[in-house]
Amino acid sequence: MELTGENSVITPEGVFIIGTYDENGTPNAMNAAWGQQSGHGEITFFLGKHKTTENIKKTNAFTVAMATKETVLISDYFGVETGKNVNKIEKAGVHVHKSSHVNAPIIEEYPMTLECEVKSWDDEAGVLVGRIVASQVDDSIITDGKVDLDKMQPIMYDASTNTYRLIGPVVGKAFSDGLKLK
Repeated sequence: MELTGENSVITPEGVFIIGTYDENGTPNAMNAAWGQQSGHGEITFFLGKHKTTENIKKTNAFTVAMATKETVLISDYFGVETGKNVNKIEKAGVHVHKSSHVNAPIIEEYPMTLECEVKSWDDEAGVLVGRIVASQVDDSIITDGKVDLDKMQPIMYDASTNTYRLIGPVVGKAFSDGLKLK
């Protein structure tokens, strides 16, 4: 079987929840899949025009929460509704508080949130680069002082089947296993 370029599967795609405030201080959240770590302390997203992008232009700040198995329902909701028509935070019944480092909300239902400042924004291309100022991590997902993905249970978006999948178990040791072939 041959797939056309636009039907090709690129995996994994993260499920990132971007939190922002509008000009009135009303919190908003959107589900974004096209993002990645792009440097130490940096995250990049490829975004169309949304209420979230309008908010980011005004505040120069945003938060990024990693969606988890436990947050599938609210995470998907943040992607199927627009903040232009409804207060998604209120409708989803989630709890928020203001980040202590940037002008953006932290959604308390997510166990890990990155607090980001806009490093650069290319409105025409839709490329947002954020500098990660701080991370808020719930103690429930920490093991030996590190984020434990087995406890966190982050999910990914499977574009091939329009589903969410758990990220699986450890299968190797980075920067180590390959040394056997050196």
